[in-house]
Amino acid sequence: MRWQQLFADLQAQFEAAEDAQDRAEWASRARAEIGAVRLAERIGGSVGAELVVTCRGAGRIRGVLAAQGTDWLLLADDRGRDQLVAVAAVRAVDGLGRWTAAAEEPGPVRARLDLRRALRGLARDRSAVQLVLDDGTQLTGTIDRVGADYVEVAEHAADQPRRPDAVRRVSAVVVDAVAVVRTLAPGWG
Repeated sequence: MRWQQLFADLQAQFEAAEDAQDRAEWASRARAEIGAVRLAERIGGSVGAELVVTCRGAGRIRGVLAAQGTDWLLLADDRGRDQLVAVAAVRAVDGLGRWTAAAEEPGPVRARLDLRRALRGLARDRSAVQLVLDDGTQLTGTIDRVGADYVEVAEHAADQPRRPDAVRRVSAVVVDAVAVVRTLAPGWG
């Protein structure tokens, strides 16, 4: 009888030690997996959620995450504006859900859908926009062209179309300095 109790006790100790080791390995593995997740992937799991994104130069930007590119986020605010946020300018994000987007290599098409490509779309649409730079500078007008590393903005009042007599000046801005680009409806300044 004593031997049976001893063996049962040893078996219970062994199983408890094995469970503790499994839990420790699982926790270590989970930490390693979380440690490999990039912020863009973490944000990507919140498409459709309302987020507050703190950006260098632009402060807190609130909106529903509508889409995400390789280096940008598109937030739709409650005033009907789309806000294109450069991921490089993001400093903090509030409102993330439980999910994280799966890590994946961008395919050839997705890899080309970068911030410059999005800015080229705004230039093609001739929409009035407000560019907020990473130093807080705000430019309002129309994007004329997007180069390899710069964007040219014809500055004019948001409620006026881009016409030669309405343009106050044309500014070339380094793309890396762009924090947020907001589309503006007529009458917004």
